[in-house]
Order: sequence, then C-alpha cells, then structure tokens
Amino acid sequence: MSETDPGFLAAVEEAKQGFAEGGVPIGACLVAKDGTVIGRGHNMRVQKGSATLHGEISALENSGRLPASAYEGSTMYTSLSPCDMCTGACILYKVKRVVIGENKTFVGGEEYLKSRGVEVVVFDNEECKELMRKFIEQKPHVWNEDIGEP
Repeated sequence: MSETDPGFLAAVEEAKQGFAEGGVPIGACLVAKDGTVIGRGHNMRVQKGSATLHGEISALENSGRLPASAYEGSTMYTSLSPCDMCTGACILYKVKRVVIGENKTFVGGEEYLKSRGVEVVVFDNEECKELMRKFIEQKPHVWNEDIGEP
C-alpha cells in the first residue's frame, strides 16, 4: 500500500477533476481484489444537484450494476475519510479495505469500518489536504452542506 498505487492516484485525479468543475474535491476509485478498476468517480453534488453523490458513491455508480460478488474483497481508495453514508456503502458491498488520502479535514466512519472488519489505511497525503483547504476557503457553505452541517 503506497501513495503510488494506481487506485490511489486515480482517486486523487478524480478529486482534482471535481475541484476543476467547481465541486467538492473528493475522489474515489474502487479496485477489485484482482487489481482491476471496477469504478471511479468524484463528488458530484454541486455539478448534478444531488443530495447523495459523494465520491465513493460516484465510484460505485460508475461501476454499473454488478453482482455483489464483484465488490466483495475490493479496495476503496478515497481522497478523504468517508462519511457515514459512504462508510455504509463500503460495508454493504463487503469492501475489504478503505485507503484514505487524508483524515485531518474530516474524520468519517473509520472506527465503524474497523469494527466491521474492514482494513483502514490513512496516507495523510499533502495534496489531498491542500485541495480540501483551498476548497473550504473558497466555498465554506458548500463544504458544510456536503457534511450535513448548517
């Protein structure tokens, strides 16, 4: 597990794309246990006017309709600690490992993931932290909306 893993690099690339589009810069990439990318995506709440299209949900959405067995044992790479909704999706689809770019800006369901037997890896990646810092500085109201704050 390293910050040069293709799945992690794809998640960061997705986060950058979200930022460039004016959305919340959180990207994700779901990789099957055999190493193939199942799906990748980024937070699209702003771009699509969605209440639920977070980065991890976007990656799942972009994977298409697959049998549950396709997700079992996979790794979800995400640029930011997953919220409760995204944590639940990872548990529902039996994701084996969640690799997080950073959890200084926001800490989601990491402890719950661990309690359910999911391996959690945190990189403390500077690029991910800087993307979030810039976004929150520019659009604090959108960030608060994204994490369910008034």
